[in-house]
Amino acid sequence: MLGSTHGALTTDSSRARVLACGEQPRLMAHGRPDEPAVLDVSGRPLHADVPDLDRFFRPRSVAVIGASDAEGRPNTGITRQLADWAERVGARLYPVHPNRPSVFGIPCSPSVSDLPEQVDLAVVLVGDPLPVVEELAEAKARFAVVFASGFAETGEAGAAAQRRLAGVVERSGLRLLGPNTNLNAFERFRDDLDGPTIALITQSGHQGRPVFALQELGIRLSHWAPTGNEADLETADFLSYFAEQPEVGAIACYVEGLKDGRSFLLAADRAARRGVPVVAVKVGRTETGARTAASHTGKLTGADDVIDAAMRQYGVIRVAGLDELQDTAALLARARPPRADGVVVYSISGGTGAHVADLAAEAGLGLPVLSEAKQAELHQWIPEYLNVANPVDNGGHPVGDHRGRKIIDAILADPEVGVLICPVTGPFPPLSDRLVRDLVDAAEETDKLVCVVWGSPVGTEPAYREVLLGSSRVATFRTVGNCLTAVRAHLAHHRFTTAYRSPFDDAPRTPSPSYRKAQALMRPGEQLSEHAGKQLLRAYGIRVPREQLVTSAAAAVRAAGLVGYPVVMKASGARIAHKTELGLVKVGLTSASQVRDAYRELTDIARYEGVSLDGVLVCQMVEQGVEMVVGVTHDDLFGPTVTVGLGGVLVEVLRDTAVGVPPFGEEQAREMLAGLRGRALLDGVRGRPPADLDALVEVVLRVQRMALELGDRLAELDINPLMVLPRGQGAVALDALAVCR
Repeated sequence: MLGSTHGALTTDSSRARVLACGEQPRLMAHGRPDEPAVLDVSGRPLHADVPDLDRFFRPRSVAVIGASDAEGRPNTGITRQLADWAERVGARLYPVHPNRPSVFGIPCSPSVSDLPEQVDLAVVLVGDPLPVVEELAEAKARFAVVFASGFAETGEAGAAAQRRLAGVVERSGLRLLGPNTNLNAFERFRDDLDGPTIALITQSGHQGRPVFALQELGIRLSHWAPTGNEADLETADFLSYFAEQPEVGAIACYVEGLKDGRSFLLAADRAARRGVPVVAVKVGRTETGARTAASHTGKLTGADDVIDAAMRQYGVIRVAGLDELQDTAALLARARPPRADGVVVYSISGGTGAHVADLAAEAGLGLPVLSEAKQAELHQWIPEYLNVANPVDNGGHPVGDHRGRKIIDAILADPEVGVLICPVTGPFPPLSDRLVRDLVDAAEETDKLVCVVWGSPVGTEPAYREVLLGSSRVATFRTVGNCLTAVRAHLAHHRFTTAYRSPFDDAPRTPSPSYRKAQALMRPGEQLSEHAGKQLLRAYGIRVPREQLVTSAAAAVRAAGLVGYPVVMKASGARIAHKTELGLVKVGLTSASQVRDAYRELTDIARYEGVSLDGVLVCQMVEQGVEMVVGVTHDDLFGPTVTVGLGGVLVEVLRDTAVGVPPFGEEQAREMLAGLRGRALLDGVRGRPPADLDALVEVVLRVQRMALELGDRLAELDINPLMVLPRGQGAVALDALAVCR
């Protein structure tokens, strides 16, 4: 359900209550008009609310509540850091302490109510922050930071305290960072670096340290948002804000749990619209990781496959570790848009080149074979016996003289080449020094991406520390794996943003005629019979077989004649989930006597099993096609999700499925199908004709519409099997299980 959390209160809870009453929520962010939000058919917002965080990162006035200058006190170091930061950003500092006349020579106010002006930012250093936050709300402070722990990360009692803290914020115009956060927002960022910046969002401050350290390698950082428990301000708020900042070239995130799935999607959509790459580590892939993350920040980690799908739909680049987060964000922040997707591996060793080329191909990168003309050009400087088709092996000696630069320029001049990767497995002066200098000089004169992997474990060599790291145009890596991950993300990001069309632009805003038909079929709190479930599908234009529901053997025979032999007969009842296992399905019936016998057998089994029937279905038998499954489930973070995959009786064994998070369009539906391991079955194998892929996509989109319109009332839908017929013949839902809420 939208806005649900585990131990943490979402500030969207009031919005959810408003939507339940059918009213229009209103935007309440600082600096924005109080305007009605644009909603989709399910009553959820279609645009991100971008908070005005300018005065958080560059306040004019800062109050430190609990300030101290006493030696040995933890608050003293924090106060000193905040004083230094306030001076750097040009803010007036107001220490607040009831028993101190001054702190570090600055006059102290005894309480929040005694502050000389309305402050932009208040940093709360007291153990019980709730009364202070209430005072700050009363004093019309714009932002507050609460460092204290002991809230949702500690269990139900702490969660209750966090809800009280969030309640104060909801009732006021105050925005709050934390609790359970730290000083990362007030770090000293280097101001001597040029180029686009990385903006950093972390729920655990320590996990952002490797990205922050990129400044020592010449990569510029501009913001750091340590969101902590997210009682109010959350990852999505900072994501939306950073996407609007002109200096930000990439956003790097360490996420332990999302507070609200819809807010995250809207924020990711905003970044995608603006072409700002978002790179994220999301922990909780495993049960152990999810449990640890929840105990640390009190967040609901969410089903990992759903989170994976949501990130993929909106172009968020998910990486596995902090080292990949560093390198991928750094490359995406600084690299120019690619001119071509082709990658060339260039080395002084055939073994190195072959190894890296193998890894690049496995990573999904395209390594074009260089043309015969280009190979002939390269052989002017490289011996004929060496391979220059790609990878390019120069044999070593050419890098030590004028030939080295000519080889690099010739490769970069190829129109199919967009990326040059040069692995340097170890330093070998003077050749390695000349090689990296040529690479740096060539990178300055090309608009193509030049990557160097410096494989030395030492990392103190002048060729690395001074030449490579001194270049703003060469992307330097320490491992081949991180280089390939970053290059793949770079190429994929630009393909994605070039073709990106926001699913929210086409999301339905008003109910369809199908919705009105479906409402009459819903039974709150019940599982529908197969017959009723298929009526629900019919309401949304999803094809089902010819069939009749009968309550006698004689009626079954008449129905079979109308439907047409051969037929399938199934017991139909509201609580029958697995008919095949109970023997409640009979297939391939070709005569009236078989139909009479099947009717009696089905009803006898139902009585024996204690199953209540609303009748027996006599159905058209559909045989030729690919069995798929299409379904709807509810995710605690994102609401209704749509699943599609290989179906039939082995669906739980194969588990070959893809997930889509509504809203999504036809392009995303086709990408879901493309990601299936068994995708080739739809193209036709072993002489079978290709399946009607267009009809399958149409069913997925109609199921999505059903999920959006029925919302929480449709707890679960399972169309299995959906028989996808040969191309041009459509798709037929042979069975349907629907559960109402």
